[in-house]
Amino acid sequence: MERKDWNLLIWIVILFGLLYFVPSSTDWFRTSILSAFDLLHEYAREHVLTCLVPALFIAGAIAIFIKKEKVMKYLGHEAKKYVSYGVASVSGAILAVCSCTILPLFAGIRKRGAGLGPAITFLFAGPAINIAAIFLTMGVLGIKIGLARIVFAISISISVGLTMALIFREKVEKEKLLIKQTEESKISNKILMIFFGLMIGVLVVNGLQIDKIIKYSLMGIFTVGVVGLVWWKFKDHVAQKWLNETWNFSKMLLPLLFVGVFIAGFIMPLLPQTLIENLVGQNTIIGNLIASIFGAFMYFSTLTEIPILQALIAKGMHSGPALALLLAGPSLSLPNMLVVRKVLGTKKTAIYIGLVVVYSTIAGLIFGSFI
Repeated sequence: MERKDWNLLIWIVILFGLLYFVPSSTDWFRTSILSAFDLLHEYAREHVLTCLVPALFIAGAIAIFIKKEKVMKYLGHEAKKYVSYGVASVSGAILAVCSCTILPLFAGIRKRGAGLGPAITFLFAGPAINIAAIFLTMGVLGIKIGLARIVFAISISISVGLTMALIFREKVEKEKLLIKQTEESKISNKILMIFFGLMIGVLVVNGLQIDKIIKYSLMGIFTVGVVGLVWWKFKDHVAQKWLNETWNFSKMLLPLLFVGVFIAGFIMPLLPQTLIENLVGQNTIIGNLIASIFGAFMYFSTLTEIPILQALIAKGMHSGPALALLLAGPSLSLPNMLVVRKVLGTKKTAIYIGLVVVYSTIAGLIFGSFI
């Protein structure tokens, strides 16, 4: 955890302690703080251990055992369109990137020769189908909106990429994409498949509506299987690299998640239910458009959009605008726009932002009409 994250958490604890000295006339503040800690406690008890922690271990394993270069080589100009767009639309789950770490990867593949369309698809889809965010979405907001997030994130990413490529036709010089050679792991593909299968099995079983004893027994068996596989088949330095990468993800994500949960809990008592219902309480074009624009310009650190959405839904936000925000929010932000502008220029960036807002609005309308 970085120093600034520790400082923020310390200030939260101090504020909680000062509640005893807050005058009774500021009951709204006391209520909001207590609501924030209640929600934080709920997340730590119900979602972190059984959902987020396994996802972090998977993300760490992805970063170590699945090489980014093997994914990127399919995004070049020489690749067939159905291959390049298909790979770009799902590679975010493999790379486990957020809206911040996607930017240097996006700039890198553009410099190496990736086409505008596949690069844009990669830029949008990467944060949208982050594996930790997808499973947390299903666990907190429900299976329906989680599956809708996957389907629409992939379809919108391809649609935005194809539209950008159609609007801005590039003159392509045939150039082979140079791939940096990396040291291959000596672990067999069969062992890695079992390794990933066991860890994903923990998340899948956790999402099933079955008897708790059966659920936790299966999760325990899968967990023991992972530990045993690592103990017998992984060399010490390889296992250590995996654990270190998992810890790096944890340091990056957990403080941000807890802060996001705290903020969501704090604002819940402050948001007038009538305001939420009037703006995004119905599945209208205006409601979905407002949600998309709000998501596009606000900065959501990885996973923090989920507790914030949970708070908004509790206040009356319709599922359609909720999905629109969930699609536009993680993939766009003001810092993201500034970096993309340096890579693509002002005109292309403006069109890209507009397309994301429009397609997210349409997706929200479609999803909301069936829920």
